[in-house]
Amino acid sequence: MDLDALRIYLLVAEAASFTRAAERLGLTRARVSTVVQQLEAELGTRLLQRTTRSVRVTPDGQLFAERAQALVGDADELQALFQRQPAALRGRLRVDMPGQLSSQVLVPRLPEFVAAHPQIEIELSSTDRRVDLVHEGFDCVIRAGALRESGLVARPLGELVQINVASPAYLAAFGTPRSLEDLAHHRLVRYSSTLGGAATGWEYVEGGEQRMLPMAAVLTVNNTFAYESACLAGLGLIQAPALGLRGMIEAGRLVEVLPDLRPEPLPVTLLYAHRRQVARRVQAFMDWVAGVMEEVLAR
Repeated sequence: MDLDALRIYLLVAEAASFTRAAERLGLTRARVSTVVQQLEAELGTRLLQRTTRSVRVTPDGQLFAERAQALVGDADELQALFQRQPAALRGRLRVDMPGQLSSQVLVPRLPEFVAAHPQIEIELSSTDRRVDLVHEGFDCVIRAGALRESGLVARPLGELVQINVASPAYLAAFGTPRSLEDLAHHRLVRYSSTLGGAATGWEYVEGGEQRMLPMAAVLTVNNTFAYESACLAGLGLIQAPALGLRGMIEAGRLVEVLPDLRPEPLPVTLLYAHRRQVARRVQAFMDWVAGVMEEVLAR
């Protein structure tokens, strides 16, 4: 199958436009349209749904795009196989990571990686939803918390210390808890990646084991930024990684409480598909992430 045709199709699918894809490729719109039509004829399926106003990828087109992207990436990797300079690494890199690690740790440092590997194009997903690494075409993902996936290679990066915090306004209204018994008069902001899931409570470690004390919650959210915002608004106590809260504590916007009753640290893990040969661009990115996380978690 013609790799140039795959690249043209991927660009049309990404831009959702034959015209924009043609402009970026320096080709005529007619040429781009012909290439895609020939590709559809060869495959025996419609990849794109065309109207006078839009171009949409069909379900078959989405599946094909994911596999085509992997083929193009492998071809780029093969081309650069014997080029030893870091700048020779090229191709698209698709990664997913938690929003806080993305915004507060890795994205601020990302210019270092981009400068070292200017020919790598990065697609970064930052969502609280656990993406499917294989079926959604991700090269690697970073997970904070217990792992659920099986059949993937796991590379531990360290642990995130978790702390308990509340806003000054909340503590002024409800008092500062100093024991587990005091929590009977307090309330949580509850975090759940799936709304409507089983109720949780106050997590703490006792005798080396994780325990949970049931607590009332006035609000349940499924997003880490909403979780912090609810706490800042005085809606309740939260338990979250210290990494994302230190700045607000230092600014006096949040106050740490019950430091002896913290939850267990969250393990941070890098996951990738089990392949005989990991692409060099993926390996380079994972090594860079591991180095950055080692610095941050050590602090």
